Amino acid sequence: MPKIRFHKLAAIAVLIGFAAWMATGEFSSVGSAADHKKAADAGKATQSGAEKPKTAEAEPKAALRTVAVVTPPRKTYARAIRISGLTEADKRAVLATRVAGVIDKLPVKQGDHVKTGDLVLMLAAEEKISNVDNARQLLVQRQAELDAALRLMKTGNLPKLQLDTARSNLTAAQSMLETAQAELDRNEVKAPFDGVIDRVPVELGSSVMQGGEVATILKLDPVIARGEISERDLRYIKIGDEANVRLVNDQKVTGTVRYISRDASSQTRTFRVEVAIPNGDGSIPAGMTAEITLSAEPTDAVLLPRSVVTLGDKGDLGIRAVGKDDKVAFFPIDLVDDTPHGLVLGGIPQDARIIVAGQELVKEGDPVKPVEADQATFNKLVSEATAGTQ
Repeated sequence: MPKIRFHKLAAIAVLIGFAAWMATGEFSSVGSAADHKKAADAGKATQSGAEKPKTAEAEPKAALRTVAVVTPPRKTYARAIRISGLTEADKRAVLATRVAGVIDKLPVKQGDHVKTGDLVLMLAAEEKISNVDNARQLLVQRQAELDAALRLMKTGNLPKLQLDTARSNLTAAQSMLETAQAELDRNEVKAPFDGVIDRVPVELGSSVMQGGEVATILKLDPVIARGEISERDLRYIKIGDEANVRLVNDQKVTGTVRYISRDASSQTRTFRVEVAIPNGDGSIPAGMTAEITLSAEPTDAVLLPRSVVTLGDKGDLGIRAVGKDDKVAFFPIDLVDDTPHGLVLGGIPQDARIIVAGQELVKEGDPVKPVEADQATFNKLVSEATAGTQ
């Protein structure tokens, strides 16, 4: 039987020892278990020692954050509601023929001003004119026959039945003339209202069909500025209010609200508003882009720089102010107007000390150390508020 060498016996012994150590579950680094035991023993020793005083000295409180506050001057502002729109004619009509024919008269051209009843176009109607002349002559004859019958009736030389026949003939002649005149009028196109001829798509001597377009007439005095107002702002305006209109060419005019729709658009939930603008010289055309500014009833508000506006916890716009208890409060704003000098804000309490510096570093309920803003800042707010009301 061969003998087992020494180094093989040594390897087997080391393997058995390693397996025994693994079975104990002690995987910590060498010395760590001992250190842990020493720390536990030290903790027990500390607990067994003399107890410390229960009333330990309190930690110092954190310093209050300093914020700059100001109580701005209050003024009465008229709420400004700005909407985009465009100008349009007060009246617009597309004139068309009532019968077919050839254009015999066309006394107007594009850009001409016409009055109600002016002739715009006439079709050739020689036969109809002749019929009117014949009917008029017949009417004169029937009238003379009736006059003669009345004279004979007074002298007793004419029976009453013949007098009735003369009257009937006169009535028939009048009806014939009216019919002939109506037929002739169908060949004429006249202006339905005072206005300006904007388009004439036909030429003298051309043929037109019944119902064919021959001219477009616009009434531009007054010219109308039309826009859409939101359902939130609808309560602030009424018919008869004054409105300022700025055209795309920077021309500024003043008009009056003449119509407010009571039926909202199903797509935008907005209401149509019309502003009538005097335009006697016709200088304002239809179809021009315009910005309409409507003024509502005046309200108490303050003028503040845009930098003071911040977001609340719920995501709404507002300002932060300091209350009597020196704690931060948040007030949602009512935007009255947006001017070049700043924002005109309503809904702010009378005694609110508005934070103008540091408002983004605090939140509602935080105690703060309010410091009045420097005089230069206060004077700036006062001057802006005064300029904004002029």
